Amino acid sequence: MPLVKKLVAFLLMTALYRVSVCAVHKVGDSAGWTTIGNVDYNKWVSNKNFHVGDIITFEYNNQFHNVKQVTHQDFQSCNATSSMAVYTTGSDSITLKRPGHYYFLCGFPGHCQAGQKIAIVVTPAKSLRSTGGVSVSSSPAPHGSSPSAASSPIVPHPPKSSAPSLSSFKLRSTLVSFGALLVAGFAY
Repeated sequence: MPLVKKLVAFLLMTALYRVSVCAVHKVGDSAGWTTIGNVDYNKWVSNKNFHVGDIITFEYNNQFHNVKQVTHQDFQSCNATSSMAVYTTGSDSITLKRPGHYYFLCGFPGHCQAGQKIAIVVTPAKSLRSTGGVSVSSSPAPHGSSPSAASSPIVPHPPKSSAPSLSSFKLRSTLVSFGALLVAGFAY
């Protein structure tokens, strides 16, 4: 029977670790989602890695801003009239559920044209397989566009760090500690 308990503990720790590798990204960092302060959202995106399961949060004053998820074409033209999703709470969290391109903009007049928009590329979730944690995949077409659009990224991305965010590290540490306590409990 002790072997079964150890197996259950191992499976639980593995599940907890997989949950803990996601990161939470606050769009615009401390400035949030705004037109005040000349936030460079292209620069903000350029030093981030987005993976399936990560969460992006938009913090903003909902009297003056919103968040609209749009197609690649609507993103380029700042067209907010035919959005795929609309967020208006002022504190919106969006889980990135699949690999590909995601496009968001503010639908208030003139805000997108002033730079209040982001384009992010989401890669497959990190894997613990023998590839050393490197995910290998083909380039998906931007969400809502034809496959030919995948060959022309709209935001150049320099090499990025694979280091997890601090919030992800804290969550992982907490979950691993919890898992260790469970293993200790099952072992005795």
